Amino acid sequence: MPVAQFGVVVLDCPRPRELADFYAAVLGGTVTGDEEGWVDVEAPGGHRLAFQQAPDHVAPSWPAPDAPQQFHLDLTAPDLDAAEKEVLALGATALDAADRSRSWRVYADPAGHPFCLCAC
Repeated sequence: MPVAQFGVVVLDCPRPRELADFYAAVLGGTVTGDEEGWVDVEAPGGHRLAFQQAPDHVAPSWPAPDAPQQFHLDLTAPDLDAAEKEVLALGATALDAADRSRSWRVYADPAGHPFCLCAC
């Protein structure tokens, strides 16, 4: 019997609504809650992300062996080239996407959190 159930992944950021809009567009989700300092996104399949205001947020450095990123999201896409175009147009930054032979590429969201696009 589990002690708890998975609820939501929460990302700290300086502007929660801006980051929620980014991930809602990337995932085909919907912003479902927007309170002061907290915004929720529901993605298809019932997965949820939330964004919490952290005015002093400092984005992780990538790659930085002396300061690990702590966590990142792996997002799957059937066409990495098409997905890359979309996330860049939405405000992502390529961090490690030059090697086209790999099945994954690394980006940063508008607040600087690393995430990967992975072939599915």
